[in-house]
Amino acid sequence: MQIYLPIAELPISILMVLGLSGAVGFISGLFGVGGGFLLTPLLIFLDIPPAVAVATVAAQVAGSSMTGVLTYWRRRALDFKLGSVLVSGGIIGTILGVLFFNSMRRLGQLELVITLSYVTLFTFIGGLMLYDALRAALRVRAGKPVRRRRRAGTHPWWMGLPLRVRFYHSQLYASVIPIAILAVVIGFIGAVLGVGGGFILVPALIYFFRIPPAVVVGTSLFQILVTMTGATLLHAVTNQSVDMILAVLLLLGGVIGAQFGGRAARNLNVDSFRLLLALLILSVGLRFAIELLIPPSEPFSVVLPESAR
Repeated sequence: MQIYLPIAELPISILMVLGLSGAVGFISGLFGVGGGFLLTPLLIFLDIPPAVAVATVAAQVAGSSMTGVLTYWRRRALDFKLGSVLVSGGIIGTILGVLFFNSMRRLGQLELVITLSYVTLFTFIGGLMLYDALRAALRVRAGKPVRRRRRAGTHPWWMGLPLRVRFYHSQLYASVIPIAILAVVIGFIGAVLGVGGGFILVPALIYFFRIPPAVVVGTSLFQILVTMTGATLLHAVTNQSVDMILAVLLLLGGVIGAQFGGRAARNLNVDSFRLLLALLILSVGLRFAIELLIPPSEPFSVVLPESAR
């Protein structure tokens, strides 16, 4: 059973979209991360135009983040003060990202930029995660304790920069400058690649600012909700690339898959989580790298950039 996507301008199987989004939702529930960083490249592999894939997944990420934000808010595990700093920087990064996205689209280089960005980002992050997971596994097998990244009571230099603020709920007293810069980068990446950025933001807040994980996840979801909603609106207004029919199907399948993934997560070891996630990220990056090396079936294109139309 197929349905026509008016913005993507192609027919697609409803069962395929539901199955794909369900599988990504399962992985999201299994690993506790947003699925946008997997969903966007998978849609591109299904011949969805990159501009439509990025903008539509931004809408799906915003919708799926809403339930998480409400859940953590009820648990009082959301720092709105820290979240406001992250949102302020994220909005700036989102605006810059959409402007960059539109300029690359007008020049006809958007697909190349997205592909190179995914190869670079996934290779770097996946490589770090794989190294960290293997090192931890080898130390456990050798009977050695896992080393702490930093001794208690010590703080890195970036936390002592000017404009220090005390975030009571996050047990943090640090400069807002590095936090805002991190949020700008996450917002920019999210707008260009259609990812929530939680798989970068959560480890950064935990390892670089030593914020309790229970607070980090809810606060990260709050930032993702606001920035991805803004990115969706900007994409819809400036380049009309949000396909709401596709977004609804993705959201439906993702919600169902996440429920099963959350249940399956109880039966897996934490170290296995990290190793499998690292391999998954590296495999997607490798798939994009292969695409760069394979000659296109049509070396010339008759589609003109938007600036020439």
